Amino acid sequence: MNKTIPIIIEKDETGYYVIECPLLSGCYSQGKTLKEAQANFREVLDLVLEEKENRQIWENYQPKSVRFETLTHA
Repeated sequence: MNKTIPIIIEKDETGYYVIECPLLSGCYSQGKTLKEAQANFREVLDLVLEEKENRQIWENYQPKSVRFETLTHA
């Protein structure tokens, strides 16, 4: 089943790309390149979805909209 889920992609201070899905517990990965990070993330996603709780969240996730904002805090 194809699903669209929210992910966050950041390039850290060491130059690695870090990808995280805030929707699913333990669902994050990294790579030296964006392509590598995406491939690693897909592998992690498959493993994370083997957990019952994450599988239920995945199956029931139907957002009406998704919004992303950044916040600067001193």
